[in-house]
Amino acid sequence: MISSSLPDTTSKWDNLNSLGGNLSEFNKLCASCGKVHLTSEHWKFAEDMPKDPIDMIDDLVKMGVYKPNVFKMADAVNAADLRKTLFLKMAGKEDPKREKLVLELARQAGGLENAFAAAFGEKAGEFFGDVVSSSQFSRRRFLKNLAVGAALVSLANCAPNNQTPEESAEAPPGAENLEKTDLKIGFIPITCATPIIMSEPLGFYSKYGFDAQVVKMPSWGAVRDSAIAGELDAYHMLAPMPIAMTLGLGSSSFGVKLASIENINGQAITVANKYKGKVNGPADFKGFVIGVPFPYSMHNLLLRYYLATGGIDPDKDVKIRPVPPPDSIAQLVAGDIDAYLMPDPFNQRAVYEEAGYIHKLTKDLWTGHPCCAFAASDNWIAEHPNTFRSLNKAIIEAAGYAKNPANRPEIAKAISTRAFLNQPVEVVEAVLTGNFEDGLGNKKSIPDRIDFDPYPWQSFANWISSQLVRWDLQGDGKVKEAIKEDTYDTVGKEVFMTDLARELAQELGQTPPTEIYRTETLAFDTFDPDNPGNYVDEQIKKYGV
Repeated sequence: MISSSLPDTTSKWDNLNSLGGNLSEFNKLCASCGKVHLTSEHWKFAEDMPKDPIDMIDDLVKMGVYKPNVFKMADAVNAADLRKTLFLKMAGKEDPKREKLVLELARQAGGLENAFAAAFGEKAGEFFGDVVSSSQFSRRRFLKNLAVGAALVSLANCAPNNQTPEESAEAPPGAENLEKTDLKIGFIPITCATPIIMSEPLGFYSKYGFDAQVVKMPSWGAVRDSAIAGELDAYHMLAPMPIAMTLGLGSSSFGVKLASIENINGQAITVANKYKGKVNGPADFKGFVIGVPFPYSMHNLLLRYYLATGGIDPDKDVKIRPVPPPDSIAQLVAGDIDAYLMPDPFNQRAVYEEAGYIHKLTKDLWTGHPCCAFAASDNWIAEHPNTFRSLNKAIIEAAGYAKNPANRPEIAKAISTRAFLNQPVEVVEAVLTGNFEDGLGNKKSIPDRIDFDPYPWQSFANWISSQLVRWDLQGDGKVKEAIKEDTYDTVGKEVFMTDLARELAQELGQTPPTEIYRTETLAFDTFDPDNPGNYVDEQIKKYGV
């Protein structure tokens, strides 16, 4: 929550979420079928509307979209008539070719009975009778089920007349025999989650046969706890989290696999504006309170790496504290923290709100470093092997799409809305395109400010493990017992699914590396993944911590 001390940004949000626009935009022809219905511009508007039907139902009744007398009349309509009307007359438009398409849809659902049940719920015969009730449950079920039915009709209306569903939207290889198709995938509203988030509005999940819902989470602790509780099918995680959770660091031991990398680069150190001209290097952070999103994060590890090069002991000379990314700007403005190393868009948003300036991009500390990842638990993967494989493939394909700079303005618009990042489009686009202002009067063009490469190098895992050993974040020596010189590779290979990521990328026509290790070049040293223990010893010897 943004505190009351923040500058007034109401006008900016009003502009972003306004419901205005040219009504003629609603009368354009569909590019797919030539019919008049919702345009792409209207879908952008619709995405900013409340997602829970219960928030809209009363307004829809007042607007005349749903009439109370129609609810009562519907009691007299039997299920057979409804099925025929919905699937043949509405979708088929009394056109034999369209009727054939609709019947094919029904056939794939196992017949009209199953198709109707899929659209309106298991108790389809009771559907309209239930909506007469004014209870919240009935209204909620009415609109949710109606939305599913509308999706079926929209699919029928937009498919070309002379194509069957198999011809117009053939499922990719590997999208068969899915153990589960209704999925919940947790995410934190940051640009690092771009492949996970964009896969819902841009159709990467549906392409692979999933009805996937991305679920906005308030903090990384909540993601971890929901993962352990089994409340989510898969998750957006910080790259160190699967290693930490598997080893039982910061929580009870819980096996998690890192399936693919979400983003490389994409973070920054942002400093409150009151320190302009006073912070030029790591030594100048002495005495600061600095926010990071989670203890077991690349943000914390990279911040510690940077501070130590300036003679700063991260555990004595500064205070590093976890701050949920959405709260970071409010705490910066309130003076609760002096700086933060956070994922975007919160670095760029601080500039946008004139609350802080970008001191350093993390790509300047380690070009190509991993940040966030797509992950799932060992148990869930074992129970849903085909689903997991196809879901990971969808994410890897989305990451490949996001890697192309030409696609990023489109992606920025898709993920900026209230349901996802809830940020001004210009802020998200500045991050994704790398054309941005740094808050110090400079306009920068850094195309790889954030980038997307899903390949989980084992050298990433070894560097992360080396820094967990170096900093012993729990202070109990547990990590040093779990990770020794001869077990770095074992830990990495247990958690990072490098071989599977390569295999799926190759199936998609991508060109992933054939090696699993590489020498990593950082700003102040070089990491040899074959000798992580020596690397830690050299760091401590050189910097004293």
